[in-house]
Amino acid sequence: MGPSVDRTRISSITVVVPCYNEVDNITASYEEIVEELGDLDLEVIYVDDGSADGSLDIIRGLTEQDPRVGFISFTRNFGFEAAFSAGYRYAAQPWVLHIDADQQFPAAEARVLIDEAQQGYDAVFGVRTNRQDPLLRRWGTAVFHHLAQRVLRVEIPRGATAFRLVRTDLARRVVDLELGTPYFMATVPRLTSRYTTVAVGHRARERGESKVGFRFLASHAVELFVGFTRRLPGVAAGLALGTAALCGLLAVAAGTGVIGGAAVPAALFVVLAVLTAVLAVGVRYLVTVGAGQPRPRQFYIRETSLHDRVDPADLLLDERPVAPQPRRAEVTS
Repeated sequence: MGPSVDRTRISSITVVVPCYNEVDNITASYEEIVEELGDLDLEVIYVDDGSADGSLDIIRGLTEQDPRVGFISFTRNFGFEAAFSAGYRYAAQPWVLHIDADQQFPAAEARVLIDEAQQGYDAVFGVRTNRQDPLLRRWGTAVFHHLAQRVLRVEIPRGATAFRLVRTDLARRVVDLELGTPYFMATVPRLTSRYTTVAVGHRARERGESKVGFRFLASHAVELFVGFTRRLPGVAAGLALGTAALCGLLAVAAGTGVIGGAAVPAALFVVLAVLTAVLAVGVRYLVTVGAGQPRPRQFYIRETSLHDRVDPADLLLDERPVAPQPRRAEVTS
């Protein structure tokens, strides 16, 4: 059973559109968003994640022609999590709608998220129906969710995607935690139980190339597995203790002549393999601990149209115009 119904109609939304080298999709994504959601009190924030293909020029043009559009442009490519985090942090409306620039999620499907959120939820995540992605990527996602939820018992909304509608206060709270291994979908359940998923349509990418490859998915999975569960180090510790016991038994067996010949080297290689796996897990956790130490911010902004709300700490170079100071009257004798 969901939360009590919230009769307040959701009518004010900030649409956050992260983009990295999406020059062929930006104009089309803007036109679709405005066409489908233009009846709402709308703000659209494009977050340029260090594009090098002219994406920023098009975004600037949209900002000049439509006052509802704003943008944030990074000093370099900081990655997907940083891109949408910047949009969430500086959203002005009470709800944030996340739509990627590739248009694989139709903007019209946002109505499904809105209808569900009005039942009293703080966050609603879209789940793809008839997913239009390569088979290998679909299989990888399925394995990822199985490991996360069934094996490691990380609480994330089942099948959730980045296509989501979230209360801005909640989204900003997640971003401002500044976790060493940030992972939005796994952090929301730690802050509220009022979240849900809903089926939404999905379509194939028509223009440009996907930036989500195996390396991105693997890195994202490791951050989740290491940062949001203690089962993995528990398993590693158990393996280490079991291997230590096995080594002791092998030493006794070899010393008393119970085993010998090729059996001893084979057993030693097995022990070495297990210890190497344990070491790998331990090193990854040390990396996570190190990530929690003082470090650069998640992103730095080079250019933005949102000068009135951007924290100066997020600017690498504060080049905002400074109002001229009034001249002091000269004192004459």
